Amino acid sequence: MTRLPPAEKLPLALRKNVRDEWTNNQADLEKQLSDLLGTSWTIDINPNAIWPYHNDGYAKESLGSCIKAYVEGAIYQLKYTLGQHDDAYKTEINTICHAHVLTMDLEENSPPRFSYGGCDVQDGKLRILFVVENLGTNLDYCCNQEAMTRALNEAPSDAPMSFIVRCGIRSDYDPKIGEVRTKLAGLLGKSESDVTLTPNFEDVFAKLDAAYKTGKSDVRDDWQRNLANFIFLYFDAMVYQMKYQEVGTDEMVQEGVLEAVSTNEYAFRIVDKLKYESYCEVDIEDGVLYVQTTVDRWGTNIDDCARKLMDRL
Repeated sequence: MTRLPPAEKLPLALRKNVRDEWTNNQADLEKQLSDLLGTSWTIDINPNAIWPYHNDGYAKESLGSCIKAYVEGAIYQLKYTLGQHDDAYKTEINTICHAHVLTMDLEENSPPRFSYGGCDVQDGKLRILFVVENLGTNLDYCCNQEAMTRALNEAPSDAPMSFIVRCGIRSDYDPKIGEVRTKLAGLLGKSESDVTLTPNFEDVFAKLDAAYKTGKSDVRDDWQRNLANFIFLYFDAMVYQMKYQEVGTDEMVQEGVLEAVSTNEYAFRIVDKLKYESYCEVDIEDGVLYVQTTVDRWGTNIDDCARKLMDRL
């Protein structure tokens, strides 16, 4: 879509609508947004730049009402999404959208990324986006949770892992891994502080990301959403297999594990090639037990990862 020049001047009736419905409410909406995100935000929308795309829709006669509705919809969706997450999610938004500006613009991608509207982050600003043919349609959903997740995940960032993976660590790994460590320590007859579980998130992310971007691997499309949870499941399966193989009840087996895994460190990693199994396996190097798989076998047959533990001792 070729960008149209802003209108030099809006019709009087339209200017009145912009004043009454948008300009007069802008400060209150900025306060709502700032209170919601816990820091000062501004809203920067140029009605004259929006109006040329009005077609015969809502924006043609009620531009101010239309813009207000888009912003109210964004605030509503953000409030709902923040209610589903911890404060770290709010921090992520404020960090990624570092300009702390909400604006509104045309979706210029061809084909459009959205059917009606959506959002993205550009130059640190959170942008409400509309598809040119659908200005004023489905305006409440531009910043819904799915759209925001995509926008924050695709935004430029210096972080070593994507937004989706960072969220997954907080929701799918951190709250649950303590129980796995407790079980593992019990099997080994150790205190929890003596046992280390090393997920190697950043290295796993880098390898999966590189493989996926080639378009030539079998890495599953949902790898980012599942990264943290799958690593948790690999560790959980490892502990289950250790229990099944009587690490906690047979003194000889326990002694063999403690001698082989002398560091009491249990780590996950992705390797170029497996040594013993087809999908996943355990290996012991320098006193560290590694649960390992390849990028193409990532997430497959997780429950069998430590099935041959006894062969490694």
